[in-house]
Amino acid sequence: MAHVLERMIDRLTGHIRVTLMETERMLVLHKGRFEAILGPGEHRIKARNVVREVHNLDRLRFTSPYERALFRERPDLAEAHLSEFRAEQGEVLVLHRDGRPFEVILPEERSVVWNDAGPWTSEAVGVSETLEMPTSLMRRLVRSGLTMTFQGVEVAEGHVGLLTVDGVHMGELAPGTHGFWKVGRHVAVKQIDLRHRVHEVTGQEILTKDRVTIRVNLTAGFRVVDPLKAVGLVKDFDEALHRALQLAFRKTLGGLTLDRLLVEKGAIHEEAAEAVRREMAGIGIEVGEIALKDVILPGEMRDILNRVVSAEKEAEANVIRRREETNATRSLLNTAKVMAENPVMLRLKELEALESIAGKVERLTVHNGAEGLMNDLVRLRD
Repeated sequence: MAHVLERMIDRLTGHIRVTLMETERMLVLHKGRFEAILGPGEHRIKARNVVREVHNLDRLRFTSPYERALFRERPDLAEAHLSEFRAEQGEVLVLHRDGRPFEVILPEERSVVWNDAGPWTSEAVGVSETLEMPTSLMRRLVRSGLTMTFQGVEVAEGHVGLLTVDGVHMGELAPGTHGFWKVGRHVAVKQIDLRHRVHEVTGQEILTKDRVTIRVNLTAGFRVVDPLKAVGLVKDFDEALHRALQLAFRKTLGGLTLDRLLVEKGAIHEEAAEAVRREMAGIGIEVGEIALKDVILPGEMRDILNRVVSAEKEAEANVIRRREETNATRSLLNTAKVMAENPVMLRLKELEALESIAGKVERLTVHNGAEGLMNDLVRLRD
């Protein structure tokens, strides 16, 4: 009965009743002015000339077209229900809910949240010239899924990162993960490999002094010792090294004949290598061993050289063969002289020859005893 009576009174006085849940709040404006922010429970409000705006606390942030007007016209009402967080110029504000990062507020930006959705705390972080953020904070934001307000860069082991902000060099980054705030400035990190590497120059054509076209393959070990010079003085230090190797060896090898090049290849390599090392040191590159791996001749020249080498080896073989024949003849002559001067030695040689022959026949018949064997008759039968 009382409920019916309340409804009749509301209808006569131009009121309505609304019920809000624990997670709901209602902003009420009467005749265009802020009247109240209602919490959970049943409320009796005017029915005419009223604007009602219901908000859910699960969304945490207060988002309304009346937000700024509310703080301006009814700061008491706003303070009772809302918290405003604003990041000053040169700082980033990390907003925490129950001790866990909830939102990152960039410089000169603001965020409004419901007090009842908290508790809320904030942490101000200064933005340096490099825009780099603390590593511990970056990891906390990553765990909370707040990665849209910064960019992460991973510098690999054995590398160094050259940091530039708006095109200006700001320093070097060690291996590891680094984070940078996104505050309207362009951040770039160029990674430079500091490890020892090998550069190859293949198929480089060179015209020798005696006008023979050859192709050479080169290899050079190098490493970057001054990354800023290597990036700032040349567009591409790999290309600069390639060009230096080409020009140095072309100049050195082009002033030699083919025969001298083939004979003095090691000395020629060192001469050209020193020129390359001096040039590369000026751009922060340390060049180690440089090797002239291959010298490739044209087909016709290769055939000619093969014939020359074959003729030289044949001549050497003939000399060795003649020398051995001479030694053998000299040995026979010495043996003959010994046998002529010593008959017993001659007889021993005859016995050795007879023993060799006897080992190859099935039967051996000897007449007149041992003396006949040595002096008169030896008959061999199958």
